[in-house]
Amino acid sequence: MYLKMSIYGFALDSIAQMPVVLLKDADEANTIPIWINSTDALYIVAELIRHDASAKSDRKDLLSALLGHLDAEVEEIVIEDMKDGLFDASVGVALDGETVKLDVRISEALVLALKHSLPVMVADHLLDKATLPVGETDERFTDADARRFVDFLENLDPADLGKYPM
Repeated sequence: MYLKMSIYGFALDSIAQMPVVLLKDADEANTIPIWINSTDALYIVAELIRHDASAKSDRKDLLSALLGHLDAEVEEIVIEDMKDGLFDASVGVALDGETVKLDVRISEALVLALKHSLPVMVADHLLDKATLPVGETDERFTDADARRFVDFLENLDPADLGKYPM
């Protein structure tokens, strides 16, 4: 059984000092936080900026061009499980009348959900593993939270990315 969720927002976890993506269901009764590393945060931001820039021109990113060439379409984004704090995600792509399931990194799944305006289907057993308790920690983000996330990205040291600095 799956719960349909959408990407509610991005923030910086003030305790862990890590970017976090929040998924919420339509009633906003359930929230699943997905902590991502700084490399994945940069990937998501770069893809969103590139998508916005390509929308203004006729250029497409590689995945969009490939899907278009194959006459394939992204149908669903699914988060199946969580092991050792890492989410297992997959993307269902319609190709020649059948759905092909591709295992992807969680950041890639989130980018595709944003780019294609698709919900994220989350296995309901993950609600017990990864939900935020309802209450004070489940408030909407303020402009200050958004600013802290932007500050985090602006002040990110390339040395923090490991041996593959950008």
